[in-house]
Amino acid sequence: MKLLVTGTGGQLGSELKDLSASYSGYDFIFVGRKEFPLEDIGGIAGRLDALKPDTIINAAAYTAVDLAETAADSADRINHLGVGQIADWCRGNRAKLVHLSTDYVFDGNNDQPIVEESAKNPINTYGQTKHLGEEAIIASGADAIIIRTAWVYSSYGKNFVKTMLRLMSERDEIAVVNDQIGSPTYAHDLAKAILDIVHSDKWANGVYNYSNEGRISWYDFAVAIRDIRGLACKVNGIPTEAYPTPAKRPQYSLLDKRKIKATFGVAVPDWRASLTACLGKLKPTSRQNLQPYT
Repeated sequence: MKLLVTGTGGQLGSELKDLSASYSGYDFIFVGRKEFPLEDIGGIAGRLDALKPDTIINAAAYTAVDLAETAADSADRINHLGVGQIADWCRGNRAKLVHLSTDYVFDGNNDQPIVEESAKNPINTYGQTKHLGEEAIIASGADAIIIRTAWVYSSYGKNFVKTMLRLMSERDEIAVVNDQIGSPTYAHDLAKAILDIVHSDKWANGVYNYSNEGRISWYDFAVAIRDIRGLACKVNGIPTEAYPTPAKRPQYSLLDKRKIKATFGVAVPDWRASLTACLGKLKPTSRQNLQPYT
């Protein structure tokens, strides 16, 4: 079976590549933006015709949330129009699709865990393009699983964990937003959940949520990073208004994971255990770029 993974240079794509050796019976094909540019709308079908995958895991996306506010066309081509082309190809070629989406399709104006059926109402350009991508998949009729996730981090790429480690090594004191609530997602855990679903005989198309268990703020996350690593930096909590960004962020992003657990029996580790595991893969903090152990 041919399994195509897009976005191989990103956090999730890198974790999927690491785990692929543990899943037999698949001919994995990993492609990045150079080999498979989603913004090249007209070329997607031809590339897929050449590769002929049985299943596609679309981990590619335009994820620069703030830059998307001034690059809406690029974000839309990658997160919406390109995704629609993949879904149409899957429908026409009887291929399965696993597509990654985001909590940003919601406005965050709630205080209860978000279920898959909650009304979507994105409040920034990134969220809007991801919402349209979901709708394009559904409209295509493709045999697809859409997985919404949030606050993704990994030992690969750029993310909140690495940023906090760098800042805490450079400064005696930092400020972190304390009124945005959710749960982080260790990309390694998400990658394993995806591959377990693909590998099982329990395929059931639809929309699912996945993040690690727990309910925290970005401030809580930063404090945990500091404490687990044993750093001395003081972390001050601040409201969202004190840290303005070009794109608005949802205030509440806690995803309800009952559906994905009940349907596929996937494991959803606690956020602190997963953070500890990720930090264990990173070299001791320095003023240089943080890299995973190899």
